[in-house]
Amino acid sequence: MIDDRDQKLLEAVQKGLPLCSRPYATLGQSIAMPEAEVISRLTRLKQQGLIKRLGVIVKHKRLGYRANAMVVWNIPDTDVKNLGQQISRFDFVTLCYQRPRHLPEWPYNLFCMIHGKDRNIVLEQLRFMTETCGLTHYERDILFSRRCFKQCGALYKTPASQVLAYG
Repeated sequence: MIDDRDQKLLEAVQKGLPLCSRPYATLGQSIAMPEAEVISRLTRLKQQGLIKRLGVIVKHKRLGYRANAMVVWNIPDTDVKNLGQQISRFDFVTLCYQRPRHLPEWPYNLFCMIHGKDRNIVLEQLRFMTETCGLTHYERDILFSRRCFKQCGALYKTPASQVLAYG
């Protein structure tokens, strides 16, 4: 169960964490909650499954990253965990995760994102990763972004203070 203090915390955290050395302390100050309590409550809410994760939203275009490629792979289910771990170790890979296939239209089950300032650099990084991890014989597709969609964090409460979604 969540109480009124959890509700206040969820409302505050959905606005994003402040960019500072102690974001939980600053967030806590805004809702009259000590830093340790903020951390403790967020930990409990995550353990209960009410918060799935806390993540960073990076505005890639503002940072000069114009070539953003989602690479999708059709990897045997027995190999997907191992290969996903290998792929995620490259510093130029910003996301790597497994998703279910939707056959027959969508055979891909492993996704990774590469953000780059230049399309040729992204393709070279992908070539290096593909050869290094032994991925050359797996079916894949490279999906370069054509436009940037609005990015926002999880919403936990509607204006009427109702729980809306899990993050």
